[in-house]
Amino acid sequence: MSRYLTPSKIGLLALMSLYTESVVPSAATIPVLSFLVSHVLPVSSTASQNKSSPQSSEITLAIEDFQKAAIRHVSGIPGRTVWDLLLKKLWKLDSFDALHVFFDSLSSLLEKMPEEQQDAEDGIESPNRMRLSRASLMGSFVRRAQLEFTRLQFHDGVTLWKSFVAYRASTLPQWKKRNQAAGHIGFDANLQEEPLHSRDRLTDVVYGEFVHRAKQDASISTEDFEKLLEYQIDQMQRMGNRLPQAMRAKFRSMLDTGVTMPSLAHYVTSGDYPSSFDNLHRYFDYTMHNRDRTFYQYALLNLAILHADFGCYSEAITAMQETISTARENSDMGCLNYSLSWLYHFGKAHPEGMNDVQKKGVLGTEKETLAFLKSKAKESSMWSLLSTSLLSEAKLTLSNGDSVAKAFENIVRSSHLNVTQNLANAVGSQMSMQSSIFGRLGVSCQAWLSGELFLQCYKDQSPVEDVVHCICKSALLLAQRGRYEGAFTRMEEVNEETLRALRHSQYWTANLGLIKLRRHLHRDNLVAAEQVLAQLQAPPNLSQDLQFSIRNLEIDLNMRRGDYSTAMEILESLASKLSNGEADILQRIKVMTLKARIYDKAGIPQKGFSVALRAASLAHRARLLPALWEAVGAVCAIMISLKEFSAAAKLLESIMPQTLECQDCNLSAQAFSLLADAHMGMAGQAKAETLPRKEQLTKALDNIGRSFDEFSRIEDVKGQCEMMAKKATIMHLNGDPVLANDCAAKYLDIKRAAKDQI
Repeated sequence: MSRYLTPSKIGLLALMSLYTESVVPSAATIPVLSFLVSHVLPVSSTASQNKSSPQSSEITLAIEDFQKAAIRHVSGIPGRTVWDLLLKKLWKLDSFDALHVFFDSLSSLLEKMPEEQQDAEDGIESPNRMRLSRASLMGSFVRRAQLEFTRLQFHDGVTLWKSFVAYRASTLPQWKKRNQAAGHIGFDANLQEEPLHSRDRLTDVVYGEFVHRAKQDASISTEDFEKLLEYQIDQMQRMGNRLPQAMRAKFRSMLDTGVTMPSLAHYVTSGDYPSSFDNLHRYFDYTMHNRDRTFYQYALLNLAILHADFGCYSEAITAMQETISTARENSDMGCLNYSLSWLYHFGKAHPEGMNDVQKKGVLGTEKETLAFLKSKAKESSMWSLLSTSLLSEAKLTLSNGDSVAKAFENIVRSSHLNVTQNLANAVGSQMSMQSSIFGRLGVSCQAWLSGELFLQCYKDQSPVEDVVHCICKSALLLAQRGRYEGAFTRMEEVNEETLRALRHSQYWTANLGLIKLRRHLHRDNLVAAEQVLAQLQAPPNLSQDLQFSIRNLEIDLNMRRGDYSTAMEILESLASKLSNGEADILQRIKVMTLKARIYDKAGIPQKGFSVALRAASLAHRARLLPALWEAVGAVCAIMISLKEFSAAAKLLESIMPQTLECQDCNLSAQAFSLLADAHMGMAGQAKAETLPRKEQLTKALDNIGRSFDEFSRIEDVKGQCEMMAKKATIMHLNGDPVLANDCAAKYLDIKRAAKDQI
């Protein structure tokens, strides 16, 4: 196949010829010109300007597209539409020689050169014919088409002619209505002159299957194929998409038609780690023949990203360090800034592999790195990098427990950049950060709305990684409310093509495993929970946040078994990893609160008093409200053990509205349970058969019921049974054995139902 020309381009040239002959009326001028311009412009330009237009993504045109665009418009000739005239011009090309004549005549569509204008007074030219400027869009298209046809070798020219015959064949019935002499061999005047029929041996030798197949897809040129590959690469680099399987099959069928394979085909060819590594080397080997060493840093950059995608983190860091050195050597600030930003974010996700980088001083401190990236992004007008750096600064502020107002300021500045510079693909990261900060402030409804707004409005314009993270975060919020089925449904919204990437697949699988593990723990199915936990601990390359969540659930599993010594050992191991100042303050607070809870469950709550107070103090200073309410609950549990029931009840009642706003059923259930214990303790201190005692018992029953409802939402069998046991005890103290027996029966029913589910 030719490098540039296709049958659809011949159709465009024929329509341009009609336009210059002044047979297109004024009413049809704008639609016809719009049709021509939309398909003559480069694909990348039209697609970026108008993604909603169906024509913006088309490489080749079917003959039906010409019919739809032209049949609605009446031509300057009475009784004929523009489509009738176009059909006549297409069927006038009745031989390979006629195709040559057509391309030779394209010069008449263009303005004459200055030296040719003096000889234009011969009177042969029609006065109604207009000419195209040589520098115009359509003029450039005509000149290139004529030049490319001149460069065609004979074999490629014959192939183009055969493809045009098959491309035009479906319009034969319409052409016969206007020309009764047209027949099945009318596509070639030479066959009519002999005369020959469609089954003649000579016809089979020349045209073969093109005579017998009336319908065939339009051919594609090498340039069109390269444009398709460039679009796919743009999607891969901006959005993180992988080439879909259907598109890979389509590309393979295009290559089978004889299109020369460009070097970009190796870049988009994916597979396992060795084949991807080989294809990347092959692509840059071909590229280096046409470009000098100044592009070597991009080969290293792609190599580092490839290593990271397949979990080879040490190799990725080494390649990225080499990329930074080469970019500095070649003064490529764009590549240098992107590489530093990538290395910074990689270090935040996987800090265990960054020790060598920190020792060499490649990045410096986190604040220094972000300040450098922001300044260089402003100098280079790399607005996307500046927006990402502002979000990273906001995340660092939250991680260190600094001012929440400062974090919001950076988010607003990033949002302003996204709007003013039209950075649609950066909105996902911004809204994800908004969701995180609202979640830390305990405003779960706003965190949920931020995620839903992103998925509804910006999902198609954002990188795949942001979409996967937002979907997983929404699913975890649903599971936190006890809506497990809704969480699983939300997780299924991730496209299968997205999960072909190892990094995305591991992240999605880990979050799905976390939801299943939490549900098994709540259902008291500890055997299944242990199996899911073993699967979650198998991948070694999970992010630090996921590893922390897995260790938390592992501690919960051991606590439910009553193995508090093992739970404390795991907790101490986790705390040692978070001892440095770079650890997220939220994780450090959760570790301290969990330590106080273990002491409480082990029967020595007073030992965790100082730890719980310190956790509450840190959470209050950092405005981490859900962590603060959890730490306050741990403090109240210790106060109840010290028989400070009244103070514990007042403290719990003061935080209950904010606790319910968090929409964390487990946190609310624990708070109601502690409040019931506090009221029960005050009832024990009151005199028997007195009104204050009855009031306290009534409040205790009310809080037990609310705690039971919260435990029921998350299917926590152990919590429900504990509440029923407390309720049965109160009923027994009130002298109501019937209700006490009912509570005991319900306790057994819950146990039995849990075993049936297992």
